Amino acid sequence: MANYTIADVKTLREKTGAGMMDAKKALESADGDIEAAVDALRAKGLATAQKKSSRTAAEGLVGVAVEGNRGTALEVNSETDFVAKNDQFQDFVRHATAVAAKLDADDVEALKAANYPAGGTVGDKLTDNIATIGENQQLRRMKTVSVTNGVVVPYMHNAVAPDLGKIGVLVALESEADKATLETLGKQLAMHIAAAFPQALDADGLDSEVIERERAIAREKAAESGKPEAVQEKMVDGAVAKFAKENALLSQVFVMDNKTPIAQVVANAGKEAGKDIVLKDYVRFQLGEGIEKEESDFAAEVAAAVQG
Repeated sequence: MANYTIADVKTLREKTGAGMMDAKKALESADGDIEAAVDALRAKGLATAQKKSSRTAAEGLVGVAVEGNRGTALEVNSETDFVAKNDQFQDFVRHATAVAAKLDADDVEALKAANYPAGGTVGDKLTDNIATIGENQQLRRMKTVSVTNGVVVPYMHNAVAPDLGKIGVLVALESEADKATLETLGKQLAMHIAAAFPQALDADGLDSEVIERERAIAREKAAESGKPEAVQEKMVDGAVAKFAKENALLSQVFVMDNKTPIAQVVANAGKEAGKDIVLKDYVRFQLGEGIEKEESDFAAEVAAAVQG
């Protein structure tokens, strides 16, 4: 008996672009484990690596707020996109994000317990929203960045309302350069971050598990080359270095000119301003990244309802 379903094959093909038979074989060899099957297909060159975060798997909104030298991004999820267009929900996300920007830690539970501007706590208002809107909602995650001297620049890609949308970015620039210069640079960097999806500020900040996964895939590809072991190791090291360069923000190539590393873009701006500029930190929240959304067959549901 197959250890996977037709739905699993469909999911794997959507993730990788692999053919039907290749997807089935990969699932069979991986004992039905979809992620392991993705890795197997990538190792064989039958799949294109895709970032999970590019697949929106939940509805709701991301909010961004700046409070002095601090900025916070907050993701609030809902069941449907209709709620994200609701004025009551938007108002809640906006106020909750402003409250989050004043907290000392990135703690959703602490945010729920914090005072809400209209009275009660943020958690109380969330519960009230669920009752009145009639749909489940949750505070999913938050992250704050700050500077000692400089600015935190907010950016919302395809905003549905001021500071609310699907992809929220914050850029923290440490510098004594004038505010206008920093805000211009910050917005350019934020637009790059929204488009390029860096996974960390620099190579050292990349998730070690992600690096090891890439190394394992590269090692399997190198083994299939049939080249001497020493050459294979160089191939693996090169592949991992390439992955790190492409996924660490400071080494990514600036999307606006497609040639200058971000670290150099920041350095150049500092030279023009006559003041050192340091890209201290950033946040990029894309709505629903990392959440698998259950898909339903609407036609089948209607047919079932008609049949009673």
